[in-house]
Amino acid sequence: MISIKPIAIVKNNIDSPQDDNWGSVISNIVLENEIPLETLIGLNSFSHVTIVFYMHKVIDEKICLGARHPRNNSNIDPVGILSQRGKNRINKIGVTDCSIVDVSGNTLRVKGLDAINGSLVVDIKPVFKQFLVDKEKVIQPIWVDKVMSDYFNV
Repeated sequence: MISIKPIAIVKNNIDSPQDDNWGSVISNIVLENEIPLETLIGLNSFSHVTIVFYMHKVIDEKICLGARHPRNNSNIDPVGILSQRGKNRINKIGVTDCSIVDVSGNTLRVKGLDAINGSLVVDIKPVFKQFLVDKEKVIQPIWVDKVMSDYFNV
């Protein structure tokens, strides 16, 4: 058994899950009171962070343990939940790389985070380019380009 303690909460104007248009969303990630401000020192030297969060509004009965059509699009063959990034995941964990807008006091402001208001943040990691896979060499199915075409629209 594991225990994960939230370190922050997401504050933005998105109150329910949405499929697209996350590119212009600005979110404040506010540290929990018991997390020292020192944990954010130096983060403003980076351009991007990876946010790991808990998708608190995913309904247990909708969690997918098998295969399904991505975005419920019957024109796309079903794939396993671990072969897509849908929200109805086994552990309700989301991971997104986003741009840092500002770091001030107990708040990290980011752009492009696809977490809704009230989502619990369980980790924040700076993006090191040494961890990035060469994007030109990434292979993915064609359906991903179709379903993600508007995801980060501004």
